[in-house]
Amino acid sequence: MQFQIDSTHNKARACTIKTAHSTIQTPVFMPVGTQGTVKTLDANDMLSLGAKIILGNTYHLYLRPGSKLVKKLGGLHGFSKFPNSFLTDSGGFQAFSLSNNSKPDSNGIMFKSHIDGSKHYFTPQSVLDTQYELGSDIMMILDDLVALPNTKERIQLSIERTTQWAQEAITYHKEQQTKGIGTEQNIFAIIQGGTDKEFRKMSAEQLCSLTDYDGYAIGGLSVGEANQDMYDTVEWTTQFMPENKPRYLMGVGLPEDLIENIDRGVDMFDCVMPTRNARNGTLFTSFGRINIKNANFKEDAGPIDDECTCYTCTNFSRAYLSHLYRAGEMTYFRLGSYHNLHYYLNLMREARAAIVEGSWDEYKLEFYKKRKKK
Repeated sequence: MQFQIDSTHNKARACTIKTAHSTIQTPVFMPVGTQGTVKTLDANDMLSLGAKIILGNTYHLYLRPGSKLVKKLGGLHGFSKFPNSFLTDSGGFQAFSLSNNSKPDSNGIMFKSHIDGSKHYFTPQSVLDTQYELGSDIMMILDDLVALPNTKERIQLSIERTTQWAQEAITYHKEQQTKGIGTEQNIFAIIQGGTDKEFRKMSAEQLCSLTDYDGYAIGGLSVGEANQDMYDTVEWTTQFMPENKPRYLMGVGLPEDLIENIDRGVDMFDCVMPTRNARNGTLFTSFGRINIKNANFKEDAGPIDDECTCYTCTNFSRAYLSHLYRAGEMTYFRLGSYHNLHYYLNLMREARAAIVEGSWDEYKLEFYKKRKKK
């Protein structure tokens, strides 16, 4: 991986990341393709949207179709036909979101498959083995994620496990690379610690001392805490992260969350929100969110967003989308998802341009001003 900082404005950064499969300009939003596809969209859709990197999930792809099959059919790139970069999460979030089916211990996490009930044990080494077979460009390590609020004892245990697993993972990765395995794959560590400043400092300093990592993520946020607590935690944590490596905030979030955390020095984001919300009828626009289910859109001849140049907005009316949604037509889910992802990816392009041009503060003010006019 090559990484360079192209421009800064206070803490906001515009950077370039080069992997074996694409050149990624930051700030970047990574559409979520849990099963090797972004729901309702295919590789050509993602290319037409200008996506340079999408996210796949190790846990889900391990269970089906299986990483060995994915490897046999060309890795994630050959299997999905998306030629640009993939980042794969490790399964730590699934241990949190599927907590009734998982049990962590000092060596890893035991999962009971949500598909057929079979048991599978994930370790720092085994999740990398799976990701080597998937062929992702950026591999996340196994981490111990806990819900918030939580006890100090449980959060401290989360940090201890995550650091231990990170040490095991980087040692294993370097050993595998000497054998010619994963030589073009990059590895990111995940900082934990809840919203406690001392815990975040502890986790960040422990993980960032492992200098062979290619990048660092902030995990364990957007899991029940207030938005301002998330922003404060990110602002506190980034000061302990190296400037010369990518900073990734996992699982966040709303457009406002992206703007606020770019302002605090974050480079990379992912979230299911644009596609999940589209499927539920919520569409993102330059002036805020609308719900296409609302009766006032039944006869509205205008596009979702007058400022949007996406395929959906340049071809179809709110009335048509409202009809499709109410009729349960599959086409709606594709058109709505396409628009929402276009909005998110374009927001990142605009943010980058503002940082490079030195107009970030003005851009951020205008972003909120449009929303107030709604």
